[in-house]
Amino acid sequence: MFGYGPRYLHSTGQLHKGGANNGVFLIITAEPGADLPVPEAPYSFGVLEMAQALGDFQSLERAKRRAAHIHFGDRSEAQLNLLAEMFGVSPSIG
Repeated sequence: MFGYGPRYLHSTGQLHKGGANNGVFLIITAEPGADLPVPEAPYSFGVLEMAQALGDFQSLERAKRRAAHIHFGDRSEAQLNLLAEMFGVSPSIG
């Protein structure tokens, strides 16, 4: 299953954190390209996005799920190709 946050947080994310312990989870984050402030908040959307991802990772860890977190310095196609190479698959991006 593939899903990206934060939309999966309240559906499949809840299932994986509380369901059977039969998944392996990879949380991928990257530095935002052009970060924007959240109106009337002391943080940016990039900080909010990272907090959501790290919160998910911590929830999976607390539930003793097999999880890993990879953080990229940017959101380039080269980073996704590197990830595909690490897993031995042909990238189909673009």
